Amino acid sequence: MCFFFHLMGTISEIMDHSHQQLKHLDITIFINIFVLMIAKLMPLAINYFTVVFMSFCLFLFFFQDEYNLNPGLEWEDEFTVLTYDDGSGQAEDEDISLTNLSTFQSKLPPGILSQGLPQVKEVAPAVTSLERELIVKEEPKKVRELSDAEKMMIVHSEDFQQFMDRAGRVMERALSENVDIYTDYTGALDDNDINEDKSSTRLSLTRVFYDEHWSKNRLVTSLDWSQQFPELTVASYNISDAPHEPDGVVLVWNTKFKKNSPEYVFHCQSRVLSATFARFHPNLILGSTYSGQIVLWDNRAQKKTPIQRTPLSNTAHTHPVYCIQVVGTQNAHNLISISTDGRLCCWSLDMLTQPVERLDLTAKQSKSVSVSAFAFLHDDVNKFVFGSQEGAAYSACRHTKKAGVVESYESHIAPITAIDTHCAVGNTDFSHLFLTSSIDWTIKLWNIKESKPIHSFENNNDYVSSVAWSPVHPAVFAAIDVTGRLDLWNLNNNTESPTASTVLDNSPLLKSLMWSQNGTHLSVGDEYGKISVFQVGEQMTQPRHDDWSKLSNTLQELKSNQTDEMDKSINYSSGSVSSVFSRSSSILMK
Repeated sequence: MCFFFHLMGTISEIMDHSHQQLKHLDITIFINIFVLMIAKLMPLAINYFTVVFMSFCLFLFFFQDEYNLNPGLEWEDEFTVLTYDDGSGQAEDEDISLTNLSTFQSKLPPGILSQGLPQVKEVAPAVTSLERELIVKEEPKKVRELSDAEKMMIVHSEDFQQFMDRAGRVMERALSENVDIYTDYTGALDDNDINEDKSSTRLSLTRVFYDEHWSKNRLVTSLDWSQQFPELTVASYNISDAPHEPDGVVLVWNTKFKKNSPEYVFHCQSRVLSATFARFHPNLILGSTYSGQIVLWDNRAQKKTPIQRTPLSNTAHTHPVYCIQVVGTQNAHNLISISTDGRLCCWSLDMLTQPVERLDLTAKQSKSVSVSAFAFLHDDVNKFVFGSQEGAAYSACRHTKKAGVVESYESHIAPITAIDTHCAVGNTDFSHLFLTSSIDWTIKLWNIKESKPIHSFENNNDYVSSVAWSPVHPAVFAAIDVTGRLDLWNLNNNTESPTASTVLDNSPLLKSLMWSQNGTHLSVGDEYGKISVFQVGEQMTQPRHDDWSKLSNTLQELKSNQTDEMDKSINYSSGSVSSVFSRSSSILMK
């Protein structure tokens, strides 16, 4: 052990005196000094084991120094404790260490920095010479243009058609919006507005629906408003004179958006006489045709032709069907249709292959009735009234011991064009009232319990083509005629002349008439395929609480006047007969 301490002391002495010189010595020179030192100290060795052990220790020291990862650092650097106030000294040591970096730089393993951190470089992926040539020669890929066949295949695909149909409607709605930025909310009116006629404030034209291709010169045969979507109205159109066009067309219009094209277009191989939204099925539209078939369209299907239709057989209709209506509730409802031969059929919308029930309507002497119009009593699926081409009206029942015609109402002298039952709900029930219009230029008010009319409205100068009760006001109804005239009646105000009246431009023949569900709008269809939508004034759409009692009083007055008129007509008839006989006698005397 003494040898060991003596050896270490000698090494320390050599290092102290030769510290600066050892910094720049090559590793080979340093090993030679070590060998000489061992030879000098050998005589002092106590035993051979001590010499070998110390030689091994020194050998490890120099071996470590040869592959030292920080050759620029010295003994003092390796054991110096860094403090916050020796920044200047540290900077000097760093400068000195940079001079030594070149000496030991070649001794470092490849890829190792002098600071001891591995050097990370981006290495390009290995590629072959062929791939390298392809990369050099590669040009930007050009988008291949589709062929005409491929384009047509995409255009006619179902997904593309659905997208274009949906996106087209949305874009058309957006482009058709027209907001009035000059709206005056102060209530100030011009002199012209103050002096405006009162009738125009009760009926104002708001929209006209017309399609140059589908509705041009087609008579509008029927109209209906959707209960699920109040802004939608459906119209059926008669045959067109244009060649290669379908005989029947049904268009769905949207009154909410100011666009000039229909929301949906449907057509049929036969003339469509009537169309209606299927209650409780907002996506279905029903139509009756001149051939006698009932057809069904679905706006979810990507087709314009019917998805279902009834058969042409003796068990169903074989004559034109002018009358269809869905009756019942959400859980139990049916479609009722009546053809011109008096056959009534009840259908399930889930199965149009054959009717659920069938009833033949016959009048006196078991003669079939040629039905032209019908309507069910409000909230009743059993009792209904219908008009005939003979001019008589009838009431009937579907489910009784003796189903069929119950009562007849004869007063018109020409075919009945329309019939409608009272539907406004209020303090008093007026569901027993119904109206009829006729080619005899008259409108008649009836009580289903009486065979004679309550009153006859004779203000028109031509055929009255349709009549309809207001769905909200008990005393209001509308009527149209073939001269282009639209009348609005309020029985509580006047029973001799309409409260409001207007004539459409060019005085077209008006065929169809329908109220909106809230009673604020009237839609009218003409012979040119145009649908005119009128807004009704508030005084005609917002009834007061006493309007029901006023109507009761009006009906009592009409009945009393009817008795007086009957007496006068009897006296007039007897006088006329006497005068005729007297004139005939005078002629014979000559």
